[in-house]
Amino acid sequence: MTILDVQPSDEEAIAIVTQMVRIPSVSTHEQPLALFLLETMASLGFEAEIDGAGNAVGHMGRGKGHIVLLGHMDTVPGDIPVRREGSLLYGRGSVDAKGPLAAFVVAAARAGPLPNVRVTVIGVVEEEAATSKGAHHVEARYLPRYAIIGEPSAWNRITLGYKGRLLIDYLLERPVAHTAGQQRGACEEAVALWSEIWRWAKAYNRHRTSRFARLEVSLRNICSTNDGLQERVKMAIGLRLPPGLEVEPLVEQITRTWCGDACVTTRGYEQPFRAEKRTPLTSAFLAAIRAEGGKATFVYKTGTSDMNVLGPRWGCPIVAYGPGDSTLDHTPNEHLDLDEYLRSIRVLTHVLRRLSHFAGK
Repeated sequence: MTILDVQPSDEEAIAIVTQMVRIPSVSTHEQPLALFLLETMASLGFEAEIDGAGNAVGHMGRGKGHIVLLGHMDTVPGDIPVRREGSLLYGRGSVDAKGPLAAFVVAAARAGPLPNVRVTVIGVVEEEAATSKGAHHVEARYLPRYAIIGEPSAWNRITLGYKGRLLIDYLLERPVAHTAGQQRGACEEAVALWSEIWRWAKAYNRHRTSRFARLEVSLRNICSTNDGLQERVKMAIGLRLPPGLEVEPLVEQITRTWCGDACVTTRGYEQPFRAEKRTPLTSAFLAAIRAEGGKATFVYKTGTSDMNVLGPRWGCPIVAYGPGDSTLDHTPNEHLDLDEYLRSIRVLTHVLRRLSHFAGK
């Protein structure tokens, strides 16, 4: 790649995100994209590296105040042919979350080395794999003054919180019994557990109207086999955890009371997180969005992100921000509006310059 202008144009910004979307990067297979980002950031004046977890990292400036812009490189599976239709860029990861990550790279390059701050852009691995390997790798390596997580929220919306998550794996294997007998079949046992969890959630949610405050349960998959001698059923259940929910008593019920003879394990736990609303970081975003002719709104999301990992650990002002319609995440129609992408870059550039000014006071 040739050295790009330190103030990359809109055309170069579009070329960067388009190439990122063209490079497949399903979770645990992010290296080709990391190498592209390494080369791109180096060409834009970053001090660039790939760290021990496989994250692509670029540093700009040498000030004492530290700003981290962190997005994820990985995507869920699903091949969507990459194409342009007017201002829309179609492709897996265009919204979740290569658009936000590309916007971070371009905005930091446009802002350039700023007085008083060091800006670090990080493309992390395995956010979609429920391991958050990349985020866990950096949580103890940096202690920034401000942090921005790259997730789609639309150019004029600022995300302040995410629900938590718990995944439940169910496995029951046992000898086949006659269907006319008194013993319930393995599939019936699995459905019985699902029903208990669903009823518990319904009771918990009875007087809670906000989705952010409600416990949401989903049956992610269920599969059964029967070879005439043994029957086997596997099931995966997802819980979206609201702030204030005591998880341990529910897990105790699931794994000790409701599961019967099945083997039930949990994984992928992330605690809910809600960021402070009045900070220099949110003030910078409000001013930047207003300067672009918009009116900012704050949102709380029902999914999870690397904010759940890093927000509690870093304890600094933090938001999630990025272009894109999050309802398109993981869908076969995933696409990014490039006009919105360019607008978000202008917002982010304004934010970085304003935070540099705050850091100098």
